[in-house]
Amino acid sequence: MVALAVLFIGVTILIMFSLRGARLDLTESKLYSLAPGTQRIVGSLDEPINLYFFFSQDASVQTAPLRTYAQRVREMLEEMAQRSGGKLRLSIIDPKPFSEEEDRAAEFGLSAMPLGTRGESLYFGLAGTNSTDGREIIGFFLPDKEEFLEYDVASLIYRLSNPKRPVVGLMSALQIDTSFDPASGRMREGWTSIAQLREQFEVRNVASTTEEIGEDIDVLMIVHPKDLAPRTLYAIDQFVMRGGKLAVFVDPLSENDMQDAGMGPMGAASRASTLGPLFEAWGVQYDPAQVLGDRELGLTVAMRQGEAPSQHIAIIGFNRGSMNPEDVVTSSLDSINVMTAGFLGRREGATIELEPLIQSSANAAPLAALQLAFMQDSRSLLDGFKATGERYIVAARVRGKLESAYPEGRPAAGETTTPETDTAPGAPHRTESADAANLIIVADTDILSDPLWVRTQNVFGQRVAMAWANNGDFLANALDNLTGSSDLISIRGRQSFFRPFTKVEELRRRADDRLRAKETELDRELKDTERKLSELEAGRGSQNALMFTPEQEAELERFQHERLRIRKDLRDVRRNLDVEIERLGTVLKVLNIALIPALLAIGAVALTIARRRRLRAGRAAVHTG
Repeated sequence: MVALAVLFIGVTILIMFSLRGARLDLTESKLYSLAPGTQRIVGSLDEPINLYFFFSQDASVQTAPLRTYAQRVREMLEEMAQRSGGKLRLSIIDPKPFSEEEDRAAEFGLSAMPLGTRGESLYFGLAGTNSTDGREIIGFFLPDKEEFLEYDVASLIYRLSNPKRPVVGLMSALQIDTSFDPASGRMREGWTSIAQLREQFEVRNVASTTEEIGEDIDVLMIVHPKDLAPRTLYAIDQFVMRGGKLAVFVDPLSENDMQDAGMGPMGAASRASTLGPLFEAWGVQYDPAQVLGDRELGLTVAMRQGEAPSQHIAIIGFNRGSMNPEDVVTSSLDSINVMTAGFLGRREGATIELEPLIQSSANAAPLAALQLAFMQDSRSLLDGFKATGERYIVAARVRGKLESAYPEGRPAAGETTTPETDTAPGAPHRTESADAANLIIVADTDILSDPLWVRTQNVFGQRVAMAWANNGDFLANALDNLTGSSDLISIRGRQSFFRPFTKVEELRRRADDRLRAKETELDRELKDTERKLSELEAGRGSQNALMFTPEQEAELERFQHERLRIRKDLRDVRRNLDVEIERLGTVLKVLNIALIPALLAIGAVALTIARRRRLRAGRAAVHTG
């Protein structure tokens, strides 16, 4: 027994040391495991990085959920430090009131959350430094942003290990940055996607009238290119020809473009954008006069205050099945929303490879942009809508050798075809791309705007954006990939925190189809009856103008009965919708609440019966012996 006890203790100690840090994550989205990108970032550090985790233990005694979240943050930081091979040095600090640790947290710029009425404050943040005195912080770990925890920390470490940020040139015809609004006399908030972009990259604004793209720009991002001059198009063309990376967002009907609204035909043409001659030369097909409609993925929205929500097939919510699982830009995303987007294709005879990143469902079809310009009711888009069965590409990656849209050289000022004999100083003209190009084209600009993917709220006096879709992640992923950084991509948007009830939505959509059919039937009956009444009225004599004939009375009575019948059918459709949804809920409740206990009970009964049989068989054997 003593030998067994010593052996047990020895094996336990051996397991503790040999399996230290071993974990088995059984969650569906691997919430408690480091992503491969995080492991590569912390495992490839060239110089030591110091992390200082500040958390007020005493001040958080009464906030159990926050302490639980802090424990998770600490465990993740410790695991990162363990996998860094000693390059990541972690310090756990409890900044007590009026202590040097509290002064140090304030010096880093960490935010303290006030608690209680006695002026107590709670620190819950992270600071990091590198060997060149670079500093990065996470001011406060908000529990609402738990799904972005690993990315935020890994991004902080990546920025400290790579202090030189890639340069992104930003050319836009929209007001996407914080700016002054002369109409209201107030500052206009910029888009969250662009603000986050400026935190990660060195973003330089490029004028829409530029005639030269600097060679120090790693990626050129173009948003809503409207009416660009030939020389500007040539500068973009030559930037791509010499190996520059391009991310372009065009739109057939930009909802955020309010400049000169209504000046084009039916108010739509002035809100469209394209890189027409460049797309044509590069083999990309895009029609700025057509908008994509998707009956399956169209979102249910209220267009005006007080209006009942209805499906808008031109405001599309793409799910994981709509995105390319084999491309690093979209493989880990769950949902992306667009509004009045266009679609892309490969021109006939083009040699490029057009790799879809985001696609519609098969229940989609093109719509005329003019149809949406002055649309009053989104349900009118369903009238006559017929899906083509084709999946349309909204965002794509373009690969391959490209030919210049200006093979004869830079166009003269004010001309579209006449070339000049001289080219830009120090930049020889190229008729084709130096290497295989790698571009990302998106047929929507509203994808970057806040209403489609974030909601903002005030936290401790600061404006904080809470993401409910992956639009911003898509933009960051795309530029990460184009700049050559792919480690952070595998971390961002790894898990889904929003689970739509797809079966319920399918039931609602099916009932809505039946409802619209009944509404159409009612309208047809009404028009037929009014036509017959008009015919009877025309055939009636003038002396009986104030009296109804028996035929008219019969027609009116029939119409009233028909109207009552159809309205009853409409009520039945709505009632059947609720019944089907309630039936589905009941089935799920039975499965979740009753099925498992029933299986356990059956298993227990079966085990008891089997045990009794073994006991009886044993007793019979003993008796026989």
